[in-house]
Amino acid sequence: MNFSSSLENVKGVGKRSLDDFHQAGLFTVSDLMNFFPRGYEDYQVSSVISDLKPGRVTISAEVESVTNVAKRRGMTLTLATLKDSTEKIQAVWFNQAYRKKQLEIGKAYIFTGDYKFSYGKYQLISPSAIKAEEMTLTTSDKIVPVYKAIGGIKQKLIIDTITKIKPLFSVVPEEMPNEIIKNNDLMALSDSYSQIHQPDSIELANKAKERFSFDELFCLLMSSRLNKDENNKLESYKMSFDLEATKKIINNLPFKLTADQKIALWEIIQDFEKKTPMNRLLQGDVGSGKTVVAGLASVQAYKNGYQCAFLAPTEILASQHAETLNDLLSPLGIKVGLLVGSLKTKAKKELQQRISNGEIDVVVGTHALLQDAVLFRKLGFVVIDEQHRFGVKQRKALLTKSYKMPHLLAMTATPIPRTLALTLYGEMDISLIKTKPVGRKPIITKVHTPVTREKVYEKVKSELDKGRQGYLICNLIEDNPDNERKSVLKEYENLSKTTFKDYRLAVMHGKLTGEEKDKIMSKFLNHEIDLLISTTVIEVGVNVPNASFIIIENGDHFGLSQLHQLRGRVGRNSDQGYCYIITSKTEALSKRLKVIEKSEDGFYLAEEDLKIRGPGEIYGSQQHGDLNLKIASLADSKLIKRAKNAVDFFMDNNYSLDDYPELKNKVKSNQKVTTLN
Repeated sequence: MNFSSSLENVKGVGKRSLDDFHQAGLFTVSDLMNFFPRGYEDYQVSSVISDLKPGRVTISAEVESVTNVAKRRGMTLTLATLKDSTEKIQAVWFNQAYRKKQLEIGKAYIFTGDYKFSYGKYQLISPSAIKAEEMTLTTSDKIVPVYKAIGGIKQKLIIDTITKIKPLFSVVPEEMPNEIIKNNDLMALSDSYSQIHQPDSIELANKAKERFSFDELFCLLMSSRLNKDENNKLESYKMSFDLEATKKIINNLPFKLTADQKIALWEIIQDFEKKTPMNRLLQGDVGSGKTVVAGLASVQAYKNGYQCAFLAPTEILASQHAETLNDLLSPLGIKVGLLVGSLKTKAKKELQQRISNGEIDVVVGTHALLQDAVLFRKLGFVVIDEQHRFGVKQRKALLTKSYKMPHLLAMTATPIPRTLALTLYGEMDISLIKTKPVGRKPIITKVHTPVTREKVYEKVKSELDKGRQGYLICNLIEDNPDNERKSVLKEYENLSKTTFKDYRLAVMHGKLTGEEKDKIMSKFLNHEIDLLISTTVIEVGVNVPNASFIIIENGDHFGLSQLHQLRGRVGRNSDQGYCYIITSKTEALSKRLKVIEKSEDGFYLAEEDLKIRGPGEIYGSQQHGDLNLKIASLADSKLIKRAKNAVDFFMDNNYSLDDYPELKNKVKSNQKVTTLN
């Protein structure tokens, strides 16, 4: 048996369990080796019940009684009375009715869970349970790895299967230069596999996790470094800068640029003057004026004889960008065209012809821009709005519509902390717009409990009566009996007949087609809808200047960054904007939600989210998953810095990836995911 052997060759893996392994993407011994535990149950430290203190505890106790209790909304509580020689305690599980069959009366088990005050008394909350007599069969050292559930496979089978392949751990080849391992005090790779799957102590398990996390971050940062080096070898169109003409344009604008906008524009213009293609990310909060900066940058391209392509994720957003850019650029004689899928065939062909002969200077569009039929006369500048919403292939398709590599400006309204940006966008230069346009009022944000919901409704009704519009956000489409979170369909049904029966309501959610969502947003933009009840699909989208309020239900189930993004949908003009966040519970408000009441700094909130909830809340779980990070945390700024220094050491000391084939394969794989060129 070797690393590439099929799991069916491992003793004890039958056909049914093999199918379950395959469903989880595990086919070979190597796949299983890299299927890391999500945590551990430490059964080494046991307490007697009479000595328990609040926190994580492990006890050995006998089951005296166990019962299931049905609660409202389909909730089931499993209650068990546990006893040892000193005292009795109650254990409780939520929606785990199978525990009643699992726990045998009179049998001793090892329980590990949180001991805390709940429902008026101390209880053991949702503990794991292993028969005391089976402990030696599970693991000899009583530190039990806990793996992500795989189909119908029991944890014990995963552990047993890994035990059978354990001899291979000792012959795992090292993937990193010895000097880097030594300088960073890293565990050897072979030892890391042993200690992460069958640790001798929690400390050694953490040390193994550190090694795998370091390796993942190293590969990611190395791929970014190589992408940047490759980009610097490419040739682009060098564009000269006319300072006086630019000053004239800026001075004639009907508004003042913020200091951040001026700096970002200057950084872009400086990139244009280089022979190598610009590869820049423009970060800015919702409504910070990124489109204006991109538009002014396109003036420089136009003056040098080049066209600009502006890619947006939806038709309605593309239409809005086209309108903004036309208002900005048409006084300068710059022709703006809009190319979207819904355009009639004749009009589309005419526009494509005008693009190819150079009559259109700035082309705004959706995926329709990527079609083979779309040819540019001289494409020199590409802008991608919400670039993480486009796949690598799509971005490349647009960038290849030019003889030389055009300059690229990617934009995102998601404020990304520096450490996260370093790993996700390491190959890109980054410009920040933190300040909001002049005249924009801070949004008044208030967190409410369900008790004060009616007060919120009265406040937003007064806004509706002034002719304003707003959103009501729920994170479910339909009611779910397993939780008490609000759903858009139920809220629409209730509110359209009661509180808001005199107003025009509509529903929007992710199950609607793109065309249906665009139609609803068009109606909302044209004020044919007063209150839009929606899921978070409105998070990145159309600017509706007349929208003055947003109500976010079950706000405690959202990350700070997401709440901030949603809040940014309102207050898009000089009028006052309001954000009302309603929690799920009537208890005191969390510190986390109090933070968003006081701060409108998206970058600060993103930093807090990174600490609390991880990068998925900021960057989006899909994209984070694309990077295939199994164990590393992008919130670990110290480890990221160490990995970055190790990459610099590797390159500066002329190490070659060819000498480390496994490392090379991982780096090359990451390059394909992260590269924009």
